Amino acid sequence: MAVRHISTGSPFEAQIGYSRAVVADGWVFVAGTTGYDYATMTMPDGIVAQCRNTLATIATALDAAGSGLDHVVRVNYIVPNADEWPACWPLLAAAFDVARPAATMICAQLQNPEMKIEIEVTARVPA
Repeated sequence: MAVRHISTGSPFEAQIGYSRAVVADGWVFVAGTTGYDYATMTMPDGIVAQCRNTLATIATALDAAGSGLDHVVRVNYIVPNADEWPACWPLLAAAFDVARPAATMICAQLQNPEMKIEIEVTARVPA
């Protein structure tokens, strides 16, 4: 089985030892992704802006894998403050309108205090 690793160039990938996504056997596994703008290594303040950046990073990784948001079958959301979570719903509903993946939201502390959302997805590579 051929495995392909996809990187965003984030310094965290090298420092921690992971790939943004791994493509294996028709599946794309995208690592937990936060709201950094990896071009500038800046983090917006609000959860909605972070969610927007997170979805853009995930979409880019999926595109590099030959997939896309419409092929996501599983999504895990992690937020440290559940009260902020509903503000993301419109963005998420738009992003996953076609895929309608199975989803879970977990409330937990993230790696850095400025992080307000982390999203992990599993997708298929379309035939």
